[in-house]
Amino acid sequence: MADPRLFRLRVTFRETGRLAMLSHLELARALERAVRRAQLPFAVSQGFSPHMRIAFGAALPVGVGGTAEIFGLFLTDYVPALRALAALQEASPADLYPTEARYIEARDAAASVALPVSTYEVVLSEAPGAIVVPEAITVVRKKKEKTLVPADFLVGPVSLDGATVRFSLEAKPTGSLRADAFARELIRETVAAGHATEMLRPITFLRIDQRAAEGI
Repeated sequence: MADPRLFRLRVTFRETGRLAMLSHLELARALERAVRRAQLPFAVSQGFSPHMRIAFGAALPVGVGGTAEIFGLFLTDYVPALRALAALQEASPADLYPTEARYIEARDAAASVALPVSTYEVVLSEAPGAIVVPEAITVVRKKKEKTLVPADFLVGPVSLDGATVRFSLEAKPTGSLRADAFARELIRETVAAGHATEMLRPITFLRIDQRAAEGI
């Protein structure tokens, strides 16, 4: 149960450049260090191993950056959102830079639950004549192969504008489709169909938006 005496700050940040290569655990540690350097009055969990009360949005695949990443932080004292944002910006590197901060209700759902639809933008090394959306993707999870149908996770069409591909995927309670696995198979099938050369590859790969599912 949420503690009504705490203040819950939701921070939007960008993860770009070399820091897009951080694992989710490394990212979490980097953000915790930024909070400490910012000297914000963060709350600490109870129990045998106390730790900062901080929660993170849906994890990005290693190598995929983001311009709309989110973490939530519980504070023991109220700090105006703009002042907290300025302190975090001062304490953060350019490639892990906070862009917005606002307070939400303590009982609100975590970002990973409340915002299950992620939109990605992939800039390719060349402009293909067309793109081919795979009908099925085979992935290996826990040493077992599983076939996923992209249409079950795609929200809206996959668009192509020159060398830029955009698509949205929804994470569901029953599972999700990794954006990098989808993009990898999309590129493979596009090349196989003769719409691009075998040199086709992603130059930049970003999550540019996280939002609620339609009807929520």
